[in-house]
Amino acid sequence: MTQPSLELSPSLEGLIEENLLALAQLRGLLHELMPATYRQPSGPGGRHTLGTHVRHIIDHYDALLAGLEGAGGEQIDYEHRRRDEMLEHWPTRAAERLASLEASLIALVDRQPSSRLTLDYPLDEDRLSLGSTIERELAFLTSHTIHHMAILALLAERLGVSLPESFGVHPSTLRHWQREAMPVLVMAEGV
Repeated sequence: MTQPSLELSPSLEGLIEENLLALAQLRGLLHELMPATYRQPSGPGGRHTLGTHVRHIIDHYDALLAGLEGAGGEQIDYEHRRRDEMLEHWPTRAAERLASLEASLIALVDRQPSSRLTLDYPLDEDRLSLGSTIERELAFLTSHTIHHMAILALLAERLGVSLPESFGVHPSTLRHWQREAMPVLVMAEGV
């Protein structure tokens, strides 16, 4: 009989690594920002700031980790998030929280959480309980984080903050860019 944890480890480690790369890139941005820039309102009604998007990203990781630690089983609920407003106002505090999340994600490799999770999802007046896995939720968090980082990149550009070209770009797109660049490099070396 095969052990699920042996099959789980390579994909789990790869998904954790993608999340860690995104969070580290986000943390790097926060180290460059002054609080006034981080809080600068933008968009309709000034609802968008760099801080609100960073807090939103953190909230989702907190929800996953809280669900994994829940007493009633491994149940994830992204709708009922902490929404710590201090993370919206102070980039250093958000950077510290990101570093803590990174450590928690790394610890998942040794912990090997259950491969079966339940995702609570509101649908009108009902709540659905959907089957999920830690791998699926980590894949979701990568995409969700990158999506908000792309918005952050647009907001940062409007504020005069320069970012690397890879900021807010999904790992699959970065791999595609690398594959596309390979023939050009091979041809250039052959000339």
